[in-house]
Amino acid sequence: MMDRIALILTIIGAINWGSIGIFQFDIVSWIFGGQDAIVSRIIYTLVGLAGLWCISLLFREREQISDTADRR
Repeated sequence: MMDRIALILTIIGAINWGSIGIFQFDIVSWIFGGQDAIVSRIIYTLVGLAGLWCISLLFREREQISDTADRR
């Protein structure tokens, strides 16, 4: 469950960074009232933590990831 949440937040962050790079438009700050808004800062922090969590996916054994998918 934690892997999915982290992956979703990382995807949100990637889309936001893409929109900043291509259009110079920060979606998160636009939705939540600017970069200094507390909600925006919480979202940025959660996306950053999710990115750190996703680093662990690189170092997990392949069998462990497959076992999770088989349980569904």
